[in-house]
Amino acid sequence: MKCYHCGAELNRESFCPNCGIDVKIYKKIVHTSNYYYNQGLERAGVRDLSGAVESLKKSLRFQKGNIQARNLLGLVLFEMGETVAALGEWVISKNIQPEHNTAERYLDAIQKNPTQLETINQTIKKYNQALLYCRQNSTDLAVIQLKKVLSLNPKLVKGHQLLALLYIKEGQYERAKRALRAAIKIDSANTLTFRYLRETNQMLRESNAGKKKKQEEDLISYRSGNDLIIQPTKFKDTSGFATVLAIIAGIVLGAAVTGFLVVPGIRQNAKRESNAAVIQANDTVATKNQEIAALEKQIAELGGQLDDEKSDSEKTENKITSYDQLLKAYEAYLQEDYTGAGEEISAVERTDLSADAKKIYDQVNESIHEKYIQSAYEAGLKAYNARNYEEAVENFEKAAELDETYERGNLLYFLAQSYRVLEQNEKAIEYYQKVIEQFPDTERASKSKYYLNQLQASEEQTQEEQMQQERTQETTDEETSNEDEANEEEPDSDEPDEDE
Repeated sequence: MKCYHCGAELNRESFCPNCGIDVKIYKKIVHTSNYYYNQGLERAGVRDLSGAVESLKKSLRFQKGNIQARNLLGLVLFEMGETVAALGEWVISKNIQPEHNTAERYLDAIQKNPTQLETINQTIKKYNQALLYCRQNSTDLAVIQLKKVLSLNPKLVKGHQLLALLYIKEGQYERAKRALRAAIKIDSANTLTFRYLRETNQMLRESNAGKKKKQEEDLISYRSGNDLIIQPTKFKDTSGFATVLAIIAGIVLGAAVTGFLVVPGIRQNAKRESNAAVIQANDTVATKNQEIAALEKQIAELGGQLDDEKSDSEKTENKITSYDQLLKAYEAYLQEDYTGAGEEISAVERTDLSADAKKIYDQVNESIHEKYIQSAYEAGLKAYNARNYEEAVENFEKAAELDETYERGNLLYFLAQSYRVLEQNEKAIEYYQKVIEQFPDTERASKSKYYLNQLQASEEQTQEEQMQQERTQETTDEETSNEDEANEEEPDSDEPDEDE
């Protein structure tokens, strides 16, 4: 036991050994709470569940923080079918003691089972609907609902008790007795159940006594010598005519009873059964809709988890690829293959790397950068001198992507020259203009202006020739069309003369 003031362990003294506060009354309260907890535990052991609930509530009244008593109260309520009340006790217990609490295991066992939660929800709804039918005096519908409730939750003691009351109201005492016995099997000492059972037994005795008395009144007995003669009190000898008349009257009376009592009763029963079937169908449809909604929600959650896992997998693959490219770039750098190293490191996504890997990336990239541009430029220049202009363009472009100002305009100038020789004039003009703009007072700029003027003049001349050809073609098409119209003549009609 710990001190309520400072939390220190208490001994047999009436004062706290740490803070010195008087704990005599506190100990008495705790001992009383434990006494009622032990009493509740004993009652629960012999299935006196209602008595256990009473004792455990007294225990909690003395000490709300008695976790064992609160958890046991939740178990007893759960055993009586009071699932919601049990969950409430376990939630309170979990809030009082978050760590090392068995209530957490009980809550997980229920909350991680969607089917059980849905069953609990349906049980509450149907029980409340049964109560509504009772208030509306619809006993038959209330009985149907309660049977559904007990099929979902057979341990609900108050459900058995309410069903027994409805049977008592309808005069079905044997059924009421069976319902009460089912409640006793769950809670062996429930005073309310025993009170209902006593009333039911008394009504059964009265009913049986009334039947026996009526049978005795309908018979008389007397002795004739040593013989006991029993005969009906209303025995009367009748003639043949009276017998026939009685048969006819019985037939007429039977037809009247059938027409006025039996047929409306059958119709009423059929209507009642139809209404009950409609209500049951509606309940089934609602249940199925809820199950479908729960499954759709579960499918959506699983789809979201799958998308997250796919996204995580793609990110992991991208990181692996970046690390692989970085290793390849570093290996090529060590082998002095600067072109290959530059291509490999350009494919690395720096954001996918860790902090240490980013440092390696920056060091390698800085070392490779200049040498890669130089290697690409020299490879392009070699291809240019060998008149392999396509290869030259490919290498010059690689270098230009990293640094267009390399070699003070020579890179851009030779790239423009290569495009001009390959007759890709638009690209050539673009790079000549860059040389002129970025290096205006250089020899390369002067030569670029010269070639740029030639290309622009050539482009303008080409456009004029193309326009002239289009105009010539249009004129030719017009003349051809006019000649075709002039040559269209109606053919001569050479008809033979008729013989006279």
